[in-house]
Amino acid sequence: MEHGERLGGRTASSDVEPALGLVETASVALGYRVADAVAKASPVRLVWARTVSPGHFVVLVSGDPDEVAAAVDAGLRAGGDEVTDAIEIANVHRDLVDAVRGPRAVAVAEALGVVECRTVATTLLAADAAAKAAAVDLLEVRLAMHLGGKGFFLVAGETGDVDEAVATGAEVARARGQLVRDVVIPRAARELLDHVEVRPEPRRS
Repeated sequence: MEHGERLGGRTASSDVEPALGLVETASVALGYRVADAVAKASPVRLVWARTVSPGHFVVLVSGDPDEVAAAVDAGLRAGGDEVTDAIEIANVHRDLVDAVRGPRAVAVAEALGVVECRTVATTLLAADAAAKAAAVDLLEVRLAMHLGGKGFFLVAGETGDVDEAVATGAEVARARGQLVRDVVIPRAARELLDHVEVRPEPRRS
C-alpha cells in the first residue's frame, strides 16, 4: 500500500496541532452530517472527512483544545447511535502524524513493541499516550485501510522503555474496551526488522 493511500498519508504535522478530535461513524451518510456539524460548531480545521474500512466514515479536526472539544461534542450529537468511537487529544506528540504518514526512518536498537486496537480513534489515542510515556521512537501508526477497520502502532527503543510505552498504550485501549493485543519483542530478529525499518535514501553526489 502506497503511503499516499493510507488514512492520513497526506496529512502534515501542522494539520493536527495543538489538539485533535476524531469522530468515527458506522454510517457513511451520517458521517457527512457529522463533518458538516463539526465544521460549523467552532473554528476548527477539518483535516479528514472520508470513508475507511469497513465502510465507516472518519472526521478529524484540529485546533485549540476548547474548539476541538466543542466540535467533537457537535459531532457526537449529529452522529447519534451511529458513532462507533470518538477522541480528543491535547498537545499531540510531535512524531504521531509522521508515523501515520508512513514508516519513519528509525533504527530498532533493541526492542520492538506493537499495540493493536479495534478502532482508528483508539489507535491514535493509544499511540500518542505510548509515545509520551517513555523514551521510545514511534515507528509507524497504521489505520483502518486493509485492516478491516482496526489499527496498530509500532514503537522501538530499549526494552524497559518499550515495555513502559506498550503497557501505557495498551491500558488506554483496554480501558476503552478496544484492545486487541499488545506485544513486546526484545532483540527482534534482523529478518523481521528488514520488514519494519525504513532506511534513509543514500545521498546522491
